[in-house]
Amino acid sequence: MNAIVSQQQHVADGLWIVRVKPDSGEVPEFVAGQYAELGFPQDALDGSQCPPDSEKRKIVRRAYSIASAPSDRAGLEFFIVRVDEGQLTPKLYGLDVGDRVWLGPKIKGKFTLEEIPRDKNLIMVSTGTGLAPYVSMLREYGANPPWKRFVVIHGVRNSHDLGYREELEQAAKSDPRVIYIPSVTREPEGSNWSGLRGRVNTLLEPEAFERIAGFELSPEDCHVFLCGNPDMITSVQESLEARGFSKHSKRSPGNIHFERYW
Repeated sequence: MNAIVSQQQHVADGLWIVRVKPDSGEVPEFVAGQYAELGFPQDALDGSQCPPDSEKRKIVRRAYSIASAPSDRAGLEFFIVRVDEGQLTPKLYGLDVGDRVWLGPKIKGKFTLEEIPRDKNLIMVSTGTGLAPYVSMLREYGANPPWKRFVVIHGVRNSHDLGYREELEQAAKSDPRVIYIPSVTREPEGSNWSGLRGRVNTLLEPEAFERIAGFELSPEDCHVFLCGNPDMITSVQESLEARGFSKHSKRSPGNIHFERYW
């Protein structure tokens, strides 16, 4: 294992923000929106015997989007949900500051703004921890934004699952180009939550979006990013394509960009 947990913050039960720092002290270069891999040796997870220096020592690894900005050299930050039946996240969830973890040497991913024209409206749709890459983008480019508007739509079950809520509310308050739209699906009636309820799909319907965001969601000047639940991504993609949007690729530029989380 080649890195340590340098910070962590529990957002809700099974949901936390963790910062990892390589032993070398050198944070790998990356672009906002990319992901890194965290892991543990197999024997550290299941108690099997394997010499620490064995070349056959298997690393159980998973990819997680980075929430910190590339210009932040204090470590890599991740927004993670515990999957109780999973092999890795229960172990990650139990770590304390100073505990060791494996960090992949290469940072990867094309879910970035590098191929997006300047001065477009960016609609960043996420469920759960799919919010992380948008936090990284906002932190990195917020002072000198390449966008016309940056709309963050975050769907969760309960209001306490809204990670980075205060940061995003403050960003929207201080910059009119940033619009933060959180929505909950299972918040108990009668709670203190006074915001939107419903799945993110419904917020992208033409009338609903224009009422909430204050402008039209059109393929001419909007790019939509989708990150999180694959079912949400499929549903939203189909709905947007019926309205003139198209999936982006390097060979065939479009205005729908997505990254499925499982």
